[in-house]
Amino acid sequence: METREVTMILKNKFQSVQPLFDSLREFCLLLGENVVEDIRMHRVVFGKSMIFRWFADVEPEREGILVKIQKSRKEEPKILQIKLGQDITELKDIIKNAFQTIN
Repeated sequence: METREVTMILKNKFQSVQPLFDSLREFCLLLGENVVEDIRMHRVVFGKSMIFRWFADVEPEREGILVKIQKSRKEEPKILQIKLGQDITELKDIIKNAFQTIN
């Protein structure tokens, strides 16, 4: 999808989180060729293939980013609040695992 569209989401919200948001977005897109990015009004949702089983829902906030992660349609999504400056290594592992697990 268009980077410009994603930038508009942040411009209308909180520009201070843009580097963190961009980092998570790039990571999700690099997980595989079958990653689908759905740009919504205030957030970006990442799914797997055209069936669009979503695995990450990323929404910018004033102090960071709210990330919802889903591994299965039968489980409730895991909700994580990531603050600016926080290490996201563990978050990336969780997102990668959700991508590999979602069906």
